[in-house]
Amino acid sequence: MLTLTSLGGAGTVTGSKHLLTNGDRRILIDCGLFQGLKSLRELNWGPLLVTPTSIDAVVLTHAHLDHSGYLPKLVRDGFRGRIYATAATRDVAELILKDSGFLNEKDADYANRKGFSKHKPALPLYGVLDAERAMEFFSTVPFDKAVQLPGGATLTFRHAGHILGAASADIEWAGRRIAFSGDLGRYGDPMLPDPAPVPEADYIVVESTYGNRIHDPADTTEVLGEIVERTVKRGGTVVIPAFAVGRAQSVLYHLWKLKTAGRLSNIPIYLDSPMAIDATDLLHAHSEDHRLTHDECTAICRIATYTRDVEASKEITASPWPKVVISASGMATGGRVLHHLKSFATDPKHTILFSGYQAAGTRGRAMVQGAREIKIHGQWVPVRAEIDDLSMLSAHADANELMSWLASFERGPSRVFIVHGENEASAALRVRIDRELGWNATAPRQDQVFDL
Repeated sequence: MLTLTSLGGAGTVTGSKHLLTNGDRRILIDCGLFQGLKSLRELNWGPLLVTPTSIDAVVLTHAHLDHSGYLPKLVRDGFRGRIYATAATRDVAELILKDSGFLNEKDADYANRKGFSKHKPALPLYGVLDAERAMEFFSTVPFDKAVQLPGGATLTFRHAGHILGAASADIEWAGRRIAFSGDLGRYGDPMLPDPAPVPEADYIVVESTYGNRIHDPADTTEVLGEIVERTVKRGGTVVIPAFAVGRAQSVLYHLWKLKTAGRLSNIPIYLDSPMAIDATDLLHAHSEDHRLTHDECTAICRIATYTRDVEASKEITASPWPKVVISASGMATGGRVLHHLKSFATDPKHTILFSGYQAAGTRGRAMVQGAREIKIHGQWVPVRAEIDDLSMLSAHADANELMSWLASFERGPSRVFIVHGENEASAALRVRIDRELGWNATAPRQDQVFDL
């Protein structure tokens, strides 16, 4: 009997983990960290529904932390199978997981030194060595080629857009075909390929991050230019919390477009995130996975000043001159951007510009919703800066684009499972699937088991 269980990413946009079980064989699709609300983050510390030693393989659709970030803990807790991913996803995951391990260690150390943690001592969920150990279990898989998984399953990756290397996963097992969307990107994205259609499936597991929303059709480059120009005019700095992989490179692309159009000519741009710098370099290494030419990659990478060391980052914060600072993390949950927020969020001449989805319980969500103070490193910081959100820059398909991807299937599935979305978004997408496609759709609950 083949079953599906969502161990994460059910009723929330974080912690994606979807388990296929066939007898005593198990395949986990994605292995992400829960982020945002404390009640969700605490799930990272609890045991999985199944023991890691019983999982035969992990299929990783892409490298973002909410899909890959639990892998080091899974390996530390006994997983010894293979982790199947595209080549670009493997390289991006190495950056993200090592950085995550480093930040876990650093945050625990900082909490211990400052004494603001309730835990004595504060411990990291995992560290850099755990992340390095997890990388030893990766096996790379090309796009559009069927490969064998343990237990007789077959996997085919197809381009999903979203970020470099991202894929949807088409798995055939026990006479059933299950299509996992992963996180779907945008159609017509200037940097990444369109989400590729999947011919058919008996079951579809689809994300619903923007299942109840349509992205603003406004021109991203123009909106970004207007925000930067008006901030600079009043002598301010634009701080852009950006996901180091994907969003940071998209922001650089639009800033490059503005520069080539003769705008922002004297405005310094800083990419203050070592991981984002390394991720930008990967555009050259995986040119087959995006639309940009070699010359465009080179030009985009050259428009920013890269800052790797902490002292250079502090100099950016201390500088009184107008500038653009791109720094991780994208939801302001950690990283160097927190230090920039402590300095720049307090002054109305500056702008804090968010550039993607902000999960519930994050500082980013709070600021976008109008919070007038945020807590950073145990201290409350007043928010007086202009707060903007480039929602049209999102790397996630919106509701119409999700429906377009679903409509590309040549026949209707037995059921659609709607995951990776807050309850309102998943419910809205379920209604549209029923009304427009006439398919049976369900939004699973955490740890709910379905027979396929």
